[in-house]
Amino acid sequence: MSPGLPDLVSIREVGPRDGFQNEPEIIATGDKIALIDRLARTGIKRIEATSFVRADVIPQLADGPQVLAGIDVPDGVSMSVLVPNERGLDNALAHRDRFHEVGVFLSASETHNRKNVNRSVEESLAGLDRVIPRALEASLKVEAVIATSFGCPYEGHVDPERVFAIVRRLIDAGAGEIGFGDTTGMANPVQVGAFFTEAIARFGDEVLITAHFHNTRGQGLANAVAALQAGCVSFESSFGELGGCPVPAGATGNIATEDLVSMLHEMGVQTGIDLPAVLDAARAVRDLLGRPLGSHTLVAGPVDWG
Repeated sequence: MSPGLPDLVSIREVGPRDGFQNEPEIIATGDKIALIDRLARTGIKRIEATSFVRADVIPQLADGPQVLAGIDVPDGVSMSVLVPNERGLDNALAHRDRFHEVGVFLSASETHNRKNVNRSVEESLAGLDRVIPRALEASLKVEAVIATSFGCPYEGHVDPERVFAIVRRLIDAGAGEIGFGDTTGMANPVQVGAFFTEAIARFGDEVLITAHFHNTRGQGLANAVAALQAGCVSFESSFGELGGCPVPAGATGNIATEDLVSMLHEMGVQTGIDLPAVLDAARAVRDLLGRPLGSHTLVAGPVDWG
């Protein structure tokens, strides 16, 4: 292990939700189930399976209940679903026995939040003040993700103090995990290092702090290293580098799970994840989609020192 780095980090796989929702062609429910079942046997312990957003907004995930009903994952693998509001939570709770965690979200910038969910940031926070306690009452863990934490494609730089004020509201509402999203890949490693150092100092004793990077401008893994060096031990990624953001155009995928795992293992940081198994899952989704994916390790293979 390299000096100053943690021995172990956790990775939540978000491809079945964050990745699939950006695919233009509807993926068959059975294929989604098979891919989730495969991912659940790679050593990954947390998987975001689907969302309960309105079907007319994200048709790709309209089969969320069927996916949850069909998956067969080993004990010890925690499944999560994304909910946008109280109605989404109501719909999710009808399937409460099939998942363990709830993700909620908002953007740090007003313009992105309005374009994404047609609400002001304050309106989103007011809604989460109701959603989070209800999820906790259902014995669910809650992660709150703050999109555009580092930069907004419409407003530019996002003041960290604005983000940290949102964090305080979310913690006070009961969130046990805060995810910071570089939603359109605008962050750089120096910025990320300073941000996570401060975030962990302020909130690390209260909540789990998670990093969620996109590779839109090719800096996703470098940003992950910067967060790691600042003390972050929880990350989100997507197999095959699937994903993006519905707004604006050009926001490409999350960092690839296999790229992140490969890099961490090479650095001496353990994940508990079987890299060849994740690569097999990435090949399976590549073949299913019928197109090349952005993952580097999928193309080059893991490092072989002979």
